[in-house]
Amino acid sequence: MYNQRYNEWLEKVTPAEKKEMLSMSDNEKKERFSLELAFGTAGMRGELGVGTFRMNIYNIRRATMGLAKYICDLGIAAMKKGVVISYDTRRYSREFALAVAEVLSYYKINSFIFEDVRPVPICSYAIREIGSIAGVMITASHNPKEYNGYKVYGEDGAQMSPEATAVVVKYIKEQKDYFAVPYDEINFDSFEKGAYGKKLNKYTTIISADIDEGYYQELEKLMLSPEIVKAKGKDIKLVYTPIHGSGYIPVTTMFKRMGINAHVVEAQKNPDTEFSTVPAPNPENPKAIAMGIEEGNKIGADVVLGTDPDADRLGVAVRNDEGEFILLTGNQIGIMLLDYIITRRKEKGTLPENAALVKTIVTSTLADRIAEANGVTVFNVLTGFKFIGEKMTEWAETGEYTYIFGFEESFGSLCGTYARDKDAVVASIMFAEMLLYLENKGSSVYKRLMEIMDEYGYYTEKNSAAAYKGLSGMETMANVMAKVRSMDITEVAGEEVLYVADYLSGVIKYANGSIGYTGLPESNVIYLGLEDEQFICIRPSGTEPQLKIYVLVYENTKEKSQAKADKLMDAVKEMLK
Repeated sequence: MYNQRYNEWLEKVTPAEKKEMLSMSDNEKKERFSLELAFGTAGMRGELGVGTFRMNIYNIRRATMGLAKYICDLGIAAMKKGVVISYDTRRYSREFALAVAEVLSYYKINSFIFEDVRPVPICSYAIREIGSIAGVMITASHNPKEYNGYKVYGEDGAQMSPEATAVVVKYIKEQKDYFAVPYDEINFDSFEKGAYGKKLNKYTTIISADIDEGYYQELEKLMLSPEIVKAKGKDIKLVYTPIHGSGYIPVTTMFKRMGINAHVVEAQKNPDTEFSTVPAPNPENPKAIAMGIEEGNKIGADVVLGTDPDADRLGVAVRNDEGEFILLTGNQIGIMLLDYIITRRKEKGTLPENAALVKTIVTSTLADRIAEANGVTVFNVLTGFKFIGEKMTEWAETGEYTYIFGFEESFGSLCGTYARDKDAVVASIMFAEMLLYLENKGSSVYKRLMEIMDEYGYYTEKNSAAAYKGLSGMETMANVMAKVRSMDITEVAGEEVLYVADYLSGVIKYANGSIGYTGLPESNVIYLGLEDEQFICIRPSGTEPQLKIYVLVYENTKEKSQAKADKLMDAVKEMLK
């Protein structure tokens, strides 16, 4: 089967692509043409290259044809509402974005495309502000340079719902010939930076600069300590790096508007498809913000901030008691922002009685304790920010709760309700504002974090990802999950398992023999609940061929907590062999 696909492609690709194909080994042909790139609720993501199992313009056009047919089914009004198209600084992001517009144009669907790179949060905001029926973001987030991706959003600005995605996927699968997707050619030369409002053809328009300004104004409304920022912002000791991504302009624009004199890593401020100064543009990785830390040590900075290519994730390094920079975890970043938001809103008398925090089931339960101690209701949802966005949209309609913050352990959060996806731009400015607030009180980010740990317990999280390569990778990963489901797990490394929640079946099995239900949508996740809200969670990644393991524990000392986390992680890995 793969040879047939290979030969079909060989006759239709460009000369450069044909040269690439002719250089492939048989194993590489098999790997690239035996499978199709999966399109899920997070869209699709993969390595760039020729083949059905690679990100390329043919996969982009085919996916967009599926989206176009879905929109056409919704009727003329939906087609007129159109689709917002955004893209980051990765290889071929701009070309892929224009290809999306070309297919939509053929189907007489309006599209609104940015003249230059924009981050995920501005895309989400633009969908809501323009009133479009959908959105497409070309990005592979924090993945290495060899990757790109295609994220689809619904009209609420959150990633497309599973129900709508299923319809899009049906149409994609019906299109067997990748090269027969119709599209209108759009003159790329007319696609000039600064041509705001210009129509590229009857159905394709460059988005107005008013969208950027509206977004910045929404972020300004979220400031909680403007008087402190005004007085101290020019003296802040902060380093920021966009790691060659789309965060540079919005983050530095907001710092300037706030009066924050942040030091930018010069070598990483410009777009670079090769991300040549880092192994991978992932702010979770110390190597990604190593240059920022180096700059921080040179100028005596207190905090280093780094955003990923599509600026939806924020990495943070702060100085510890010994004056050395340490990288905070995604949970710790979220905890610090949550603590700051609650503290300031209580001080200002603006914390609503029905205030709510939304987090994922693999996010630290320390957040639950902080929120509940301050009268804030906590909602735990499945992994994926779209589920946080669903809660926001629900409450916007019902008024039952007031969203004040949402975050994931994977370095993503959202402070306001102007968008429905993670926003590292607002996280950056809120973290800078928090730094000034704490310093004004004679404290620091690290000192406040230790105070929280002293009060609630020393929380340690360990995450691990096992990669499954090649054609058998997905099958192997599925077999591992099936193995775990078949096991009767009563303890792990001496820690009692109080319950096992299988989110695929929705069933919770308690140690005492009773049965409960998760009440959440179906998802391939197994969750082991331990004493005092500690947990172990195992799930396949939604965007990468990896099996993810999460361990969260706490103890009365940092050393005990870390030792317990190490012991549990080792035990889980052994269990999965």
